[in-house]
Amino acid sequence: MDLVYSTEQQAFRGEVRQWLEEHVPTTALESFDTAAGFEQHRQWEKTLAQGNWGMVTWPKAYGGLGCNLIEWLIFEEEYYRVNAPLRVNQNGIFLLGPTLMEYGTEAQKQRFITKMASGEEIWAQGWSEPGAGSDMAAIQSKAIRDGDEYVINGQKIWSTRAVFADWIFCIFRTDPDASRHAGLSFIFVPLNAPGVTVRPIRQLNGLPGFAEIFFDNVRVPVFNRLGEEGEGWKIAMSTAGFERGLMLRSPARFQEAAKRLVALYRKKRNDILDLSVEDAVVRCYMDAQAYALSTYQTASRLMSGGNIGAESSCNKIFWSELDMQIHATAMNLLGSKAELEPGCDDAAAELGAWLDGFLFSLSGPIYAGTNEIQRNIIAERMLGMPKK
Repeated sequence: MDLVYSTEQQAFRGEVRQWLEEHVPTTALESFDTAAGFEQHRQWEKTLAQGNWGMVTWPKAYGGLGCNLIEWLIFEEEYYRVNAPLRVNQNGIFLLGPTLMEYGTEAQKQRFITKMASGEEIWAQGWSEPGAGSDMAAIQSKAIRDGDEYVINGQKIWSTRAVFADWIFCIFRTDPDASRHAGLSFIFVPLNAPGVTVRPIRQLNGLPGFAEIFFDNVRVPVFNRLGEEGEGWKIAMSTAGFERGLMLRSPARFQEAAKRLVALYRKKRNDILDLSVEDAVVRCYMDAQAYALSTYQTASRLMSGGNIGAESSCNKIFWSELDMQIHATAMNLLGSKAELEPGCDDAAAELGAWLDGFLFSLSGPIYAGTNEIQRNIIAERMLGMPKK
């Protein structure tokens, strides 16, 4: 693939680079899994919005720049190049935002997207339940219509960012007599609504990155339903396509991690006894570049009127396993000191960053649909293999 940027794209890259270099915080923000860090990241979202950089592909009327997908990839490359803060509102801007653009009414877009772009409202995702993890068709939480409202009862779990978020988008069963994929609807719920209880779930690092959420006769207006009643499965699959296939994990995230890995290898190369580590470093770098080229190809196809379907499962498997391999290789290069937590006497800043990244990478094959389920999708829908 011959990747050549136009004069306009090069000018756009220069504009992005200049703005980011002038506005990216000079000191690292605290983790957004803490109350203080969450608010710091919210403020960063607001700073981005001041330049309409919150989500560059959105129309200007909603706080974006109307950029195409190639320009979005360029923006992401510059964003990760300067080590800008991770996006605390990623569930909103990368997942719900594109879904709202496709299925929302004009009134819903005006109400939700602008505040999402500005960082005023931060979103969590509420799909998984104790009895319905990767199998969303087994969802049991109910939203029963009562006039112009839905009355919601049930429980969601493993909701990322939900501890401090403002809203959550969920799938509920609106037809209790329907089973599996039928009778599900896509509904927004404010997390401060009466009857909502949010309980933190601590990650491996001890911080509350997830939450379980209980709904006890929670009332929300029918206006908060996205699409028609019973269309929740179809809409959720559209959101899942954004999550797995293109938006949630831009290739720049892994390209920059691979560059850091190469730099770490050069620093440690004289101490390496196991030469297979060298092969692993090269493989990580090559795979990160391959993923970037593949994503550019997908973006070009989408811009030409194509679509992304079951192949999003291939992307999800690839980037999640690449993330694990990059960080596992870094841990091997660092040796026993890799396990030191930030703040230890002998732990440099880079050690803590690699350890934190390694721990997070282990969740990659689970969130956005487990890789086991993704392999089933590939087998059935792309390869035409029988279910049994």
